[in-house]
Amino acid sequence: MAPVELRHLRYLLAVVEHGSFTRAADALHLSQPTLSQQIRALERAVGLPLLDRSGRAVRPTDAGEVYVDHARRALRELAAADRAVQDVRDLSRGRLRLGVTPTFTAYLVGPLMAALHARHPGLDLSVREATQVHIGEAVLADELDAGIGFTGEPVPGVEAVPLFIEALAVVAGTGAGGAAPLSVDELAGRDLALLAGDFATRARIDAYFAGQGAAPRVAVEADSALALLEIVRGGALTTVLPEAVILDRSGLSQVPLRPPLPHRTAALLTRSGGHRSAALQAFVVLLRTLVTELGLPPAGPGEAGAPGAAQLGTELAEG
Repeated sequence: MAPVELRHLRYLLAVVEHGSFTRAADALHLSQPTLSQQIRALERAVGLPLLDRSGRAVRPTDAGEVYVDHARRALRELAAADRAVQDVRDLSRGRLRLGVTPTFTAYLVGPLMAALHARHPGLDLSVREATQVHIGEAVLADELDAGIGFTGEPVPGVEAVPLFIEALAVVAGTGAGGAAPLSVDELAGRDLALLAGDFATRARIDAYFAGQGAAPRVAVEADSALALLEIVRGGALTTVLPEAVILDRSGLSQVPLRPPLPHRTAALLTRSGGHRSAALQAFVVLLRTLVTELGLPPAGPGEAGAPGAAQLGTELAEG
């Protein structure tokens, strides 16, 4: 019995993806008889038919569905291993794929990416803005190396390591009636511009109003914190965003609120037990430095059952 080779897995996935031996053979630059022979060899090695060839389209059998799932995971892990081998300690090459929830784009991502590029210009950097659920799914699928989100919203298979405390604040334009303290009912009576309902920040805001027995009047919803800032700066609307967002931004003011909005803990999101590349380790070091420079309160040790930010660099180095 011939052993299963990696090319057999790639050939099987190509046939499943294209639903045809002919189209898969063209994509693989093989002859159709050669591809069919290789798939037959794989099925003999496995001991069961993996493909149903009886219909117009080729589909996996029940055994094939199970085998394809494991084959995809095996090739994904191999790709991760290849990236690990290609990493070099001086980071003259490599890549970092980061996902962030939208509020971080407004005050953290820019300085962080600029610092990382200045320190390691050979790194290929990419940033994706998404909800925390989508970031977790992308981390698990190895489409992202890490994400920045929040604790308290666990995704199975994703580790959330606390970074810093983020305080939410009421933000208005400087011409929208000053910065006199507001009650919850007064804030609920204003026309609000808030992030869309599928974002973590909006969920926290809605929970605050519900806990206070108030129903906010939401006039505008947006998928970008930066868009909300421009909407608020140019009109009479009010928003709720992290305090750090309005630092050094003209035309905006923070409005005191009683009782105050809740704090939350920003967290680094990585795949549990996954490879921590040299690029990711360098990113974490710069992230911790920037958190200190911005004056963001560090997360306490052991918060939410996870190590504190001060332990993060050591854990990644050991991982």
